[in-house]
Amino acid sequence: MLTPASEGYKSAADGWFAPGATQMLITRENAPVPRFPLLERMVVERGTKADWDLLHDLHYKAESLPIGPRFWKLTLDGQTIGVIVTSNPKGLLKERHLIFPRLKITGEDTQICNTQRYKFVNSNFRVVARFVIDTMYRGIGAGYRMQNIVSRMEGNTYMEIQSSMSKFNLFGQKAGFRFAKLMNSTKFESGIKFLRSNFQANPQDFEAIVTEVENKTPEEQAIILQHCKEFYAKNSVLEKTGRNREKGPGRIAAMNLRQTIKAVQQLILASPMYGIWKNPDPKRPIPHKLPLVAFDWQGPEEPFNFAAYDAWAKEHADGL
Repeated sequence: MLTPASEGYKSAADGWFAPGATQMLITRENAPVPRFPLLERMVVERGTKADWDLLHDLHYKAESLPIGPRFWKLTLDGQTIGVIVTSNPKGLLKERHLIFPRLKITGEDTQICNTQRYKFVNSNFRVVARFVIDTMYRGIGAGYRMQNIVSRMEGNTYMEIQSSMSKFNLFGQKAGFRFAKLMNSTKFESGIKFLRSNFQANPQDFEAIVTEVENKTPEEQAIILQHCKEFYAKNSVLEKTGRNREKGPGRIAAMNLRQTIKAVQQLILASPMYGIWKNPDPKRPIPHKLPLVAFDWQGPEEPFNFAAYDAWAKEHADGL
């Protein structure tokens, strides 16, 4: 160790180093925004059911697909890391009626009016029905960027989403969606009364309810299961409309205890948030392949920046 008394010690003034070599320049952004470096290499484009099959186990509705599905994928260097499935809209939806009161049934509508209502909804609305991102790429801003870009690519005037997760994660809001006031299920009051009259467990505790039933005698289990199926069959609109109309009774009869309790709880407790996004470029063709960072070329509700796309396409002509 060199000290002032050691042989060979020299001070800075003796020229051991240039004073400027030890200076450090620190700059700070007024509003710093973190950015994941791989975003630049992620691309949104049309996918297939194979892409959904690749990631669907990460989604809680993995066992089914909505009506009229279209698949969109997010890729990183050609590897699928995210999938959105869009679908046809529901004909009637109470949350939609809050935003679009003229679409609400009045009870005095003619058959022509009802037909035109459905035609208008089907031709102007699409729904973000399934959405999943690989767990390795969550929390980097990929989700809301992809949701906005896919909504633009779909080309319809309005894009809807019904999502319980939007109560806890603001990906829909960041994508430009505006949400209606949160509403309880129409069967909430009667459903809570049903659950409290049949079970000691908390109505929200799935495992506790199942365990309570399993601890009863086989005869008691059969009676409770039948009561639950009857309640679900009586109150579930989904089992009485569309493609489930004819298959509903048979499907309900085949449900086991866990499936039945799950269906009853979803019917009673589900309260997804309803979000709507209005396309600033309705019916205008959008390029079929876009980088994920295309979201940042304009605001979430602003018209698509075709000038920025042209510059990107020119730079990446070989990949298009």
